[in-house]
Amino acid sequence: MDGYILSIIGVALMQLGPQFHLTAFWSGLIGTSTLVGLFLGGLIFGYVTDLVGRHVMYTIDLAVILIFSIWQAFADSPLELAILRFILGVAVGADYPIATSLLAEFAPRKHRGMMLGILQAMWYFGALVAYLVGYLLLATGPDAWRWMLASSAIPAFALIFMRWGTPESPRWLIKKNRIDEAREVVKKVYGPDADITDLESQTKKWGFRALFQREYLKRTLYVGLFWMLLITPSFALSTFGPEILQVLNMKQQGAPFIGTAVISLFFLLGDIPALWLINKLGRRRLVIWSFAIMTLGLLIIGVLPDASAWIIFTGFVIYAFFSGGPSILTWIYPNELFPTEVRASAVGVATAISRIGSFIGTFLVPFGIVSIGIGPMVLIGAGLTFLGFLISVAWAPETTGQTLDEASSAENPNSLSQKERVLSGNQTK
Repeated sequence: MDGYILSIIGVALMQLGPQFHLTAFWSGLIGTSTLVGLFLGGLIFGYVTDLVGRHVMYTIDLAVILIFSIWQAFADSPLELAILRFILGVAVGADYPIATSLLAEFAPRKHRGMMLGILQAMWYFGALVAYLVGYLLLATGPDAWRWMLASSAIPAFALIFMRWGTPESPRWLIKKNRIDEAREVVKKVYGPDADITDLESQTKKWGFRALFQREYLKRTLYVGLFWMLLITPSFALSTFGPEILQVLNMKQQGAPFIGTAVISLFFLLGDIPALWLINKLGRRRLVIWSFAIMTLGLLIIGVLPDASAWIIFTGFVIYAFFSGGPSILTWIYPNELFPTEVRASAVGVATAISRIGSFIGTFLVPFGIVSIGIGPMVLIGAGLTFLGFLISVAWAPETTGQTLDEASSAENPNSLSQKERVLSGNQTK
């Protein structure tokens, strides 16, 4: 749903631009207003989620998404649409820390990386569906963009019912001294023989300020920065993909839309080997090698912007496919590296940091196409991706095989050797 909401605007803008006579400013603002909302939604409601619980926030944000998805269809000015997209972004941003922290706190250690990674893979699936739906709806007439934007209400409506009955996180309940409720949830989810004693729990209490103190500051900076450097180029491609490909020698009827959909498919396909490698190769090596190869893909386009459509397309495919490694880690790292009391806050702060870059990059794309050209603009994206490689070499931790308590420990998150982790894993379900 989130991938659908953030990508469908890319197709809608192709029709909105001429109809509303959008300048580069308004085109950029509408395209990025959701990202500004994501910044605030993640930052504020990640903290709120740690205070009031995962469950109570789990449905509220979906109701907001449902209402404002439909409301978009009735917008009659660029300003109104930008405001509606902003509010929609706040709700989507709130969902990131709510959903991922809840999943991380229920997931078994052995499968936690893959389960969190699948969330990010489904983001790209939503983006792929958005481009295909948008392309099909274009044939319905000049107001097709209204149907495109309102269509995100469909997955939101379905998810309201799918989330019904989701229990509260027992780890969060324990931290709030609601022991009987936590025990009831554990037995309901894991069976009558399970008990809260099976859940490890750090004894030290942490507050929001811990994210910016010595123990966790480096982790906060890393998860926010590597996420930002990953999505700044990819969000620009998601939002303005059809327009970018149209400039890059893909001018045949429908080619920009189909090309963007195919690139989105490779974003999705790249997650599959990454999910398989996440435990075999390890978090650290996966993110480092992925950033290195992604940089190569963008360099092909930046150095050869006037090459044939197939060379340009190949560069984007390389970038998209190998982004699978860092992509699945955007949910894994912030949920593993911070304790229960501030886990949702950490995801929210990481989301906020990442959206600073994605907002600036996406907002400037319409201006960049006109002023400096595609080649230099893509080279800037390659530089940002290479910076992601450098900070991953310097800071990327290894949490493969660790429990949530081990991975989030402030003392030494990498204290266990691989052999010790294997032995520990054999002793713990």
